[in-house]
Amino acid sequence: MKIIIIKKDTLLYDEFKFKCSIGRNGKTTKKIEGDNKTPKGLYTLGPLYYRKDRHPKLSTKLKRIEIMKNFGWCDDVKSKFYNKTIKTNSNFRHEKLYRNDTKYDLLIPIEYNFKRPKKNKGSAIFLHLTSNYKKTQGCVAIKKKDMLILLRLINKNTKIKII
Repeated sequence: MKIIIIKKDTLLYDEFKFKCSIGRNGKTTKKIEGDNKTPKGLYTLGPLYYRKDRHPKLSTKLKRIEIMKNFGWCDDVKSKFYNKTIKTNSNFRHEKLYRNDTKYDLLIPIEYNFKRPKKNKGSAIFLHLTSNYKKTQGCVAIKKKDMLILLRLINKNTKIKII
C-alpha cells in the first residue's frame, strides 16, 4: 500500500482521503535546500518520532523513537551529518525536533536524499502535523486526528508517492 500525495492538498491511502499541505512553492523533481518545494517521487518512510509527554499511547506498526529535548535534524550543507538526526548542542545548523508548538509531536521522515545524502539536495522532509494547513518548507503536513488514523494503517513497508 502507498500513501499518495496528489494536487497540492490531498493525501490518499487506501479508501481514506485526507486534506494536507505541502511546500509553499509546490512540488519539484529538482529539489534544492531551502527552495520550499516538496520533492516528487516514490520514497520509503522512516520510523515514527514522537513526543511521549504529549502522546504516551500510540497505536502503530512503525518503529517508534521518542523525541528528546536535545534532538535536531541537521540541514547544514557543510556538515557530515547533513539530513540526519543530531544533538542540538552541536555547532551545525539544524531543525529542532523538540518544540513548544505541536508541529513535530508526531513526525515520520520521508526518506528523500537519505541513504547517501547529496549536499544541498534537500533535507528534513517529513510527514508532520499542522493545525492550519499553512504551506510548509517542503514537508507534507496533516491534522493530528488524520495522523493518528494513518499511524494505525501504515507499516514499515508503506511508501509515499508524491506526484
